[in-house]
Amino acid sequence: MKSWIGCLTLIAAASGALAADAGAGKARAEAVCSACHGINGVSVADAIPNLAGQKAAYLEAQLKALKDGSRKHPVMGAIAAQLSADDIGNVAAYFASLPGVSTSAAKSDFLPNLAKSGVTFPENYKSSFVKYHTINFPATRQVRYYYANPAALQAAKDGKDLPNGAYLFAEVYSAKLDADKRPITGSDGFFIADQLIFYTAMARDAGWGKDIPEMLRNEEWNYAVFTLAKQQRPGVNQAECLACHKPLDKTSYTFTLNQLTSVAKAR
Repeated sequence: MKSWIGCLTLIAAASGALAADAGAGKARAEAVCSACHGINGVSVADAIPNLAGQKAAYLEAQLKALKDGSRKHPVMGAIAAQLSADDIGNVAAYFASLPGVSTSAAKSDFLPNLAKSGVTFPENYKSSFVKYHTINFPATRQVRYYYANPAALQAAKDGKDLPNGAYLFAEVYSAKLDADKRPITGSDGFFIADQLIFYTAMARDAGWGKDIPEMLRNEEWNYAVFTLAKQQRPGVNQAECLACHKPLDKTSYTFTLNQLTSVAKAR
């Protein structure tokens, strides 16, 4: 009896695999997945896995785990949550249909509509923005200082969504370390800043989101990382920022809206 039931299970699983539509999976992959994994299943960065030639059952299982939350990932969890059961089967079938690649395969290019960002460096942020938050990052031994421009502050003060023209900016510092290479904490509970190492930014304006796939789009928000020379850092995939912030639609796609609102209302 057990053997018979097992055979039926295998047949049902095989039938499900056959029913998947690799063509529909390719369309979904072109729209979203290719931003990180490449349309041919060759990823855009070493830290992102290639999917070409992976077993369909494995890919489907991982996407289902990401969708139901049993596997945690800030970027992929947000994408998988938007996929239907058919999407998951179709995408898995598509990537499984591709020829496998070696780990040394050349990386895919970023999608052109995600490689660009409308965010420019705010030269006068020290005088025109307001510092509203500080966060320790123990894993990277960093501390970040967050600033907001007047448009963002006023909207937060009024209890409104952050509008076009809003700009949030962060200075990223390495933390001072003790003799055991542990971050030194000041009396305020935050790491003591050592060296400024880069900047991050998110801003929005009319039309900035029009070319971004809907599953990634954060209304009109764009993201950027700036070097100490105040230039956009090359090799930053905006898709990862968009996916990470995607679930935050109730808080203007912002992790720090509560802190921003508190400071804005106190001014």
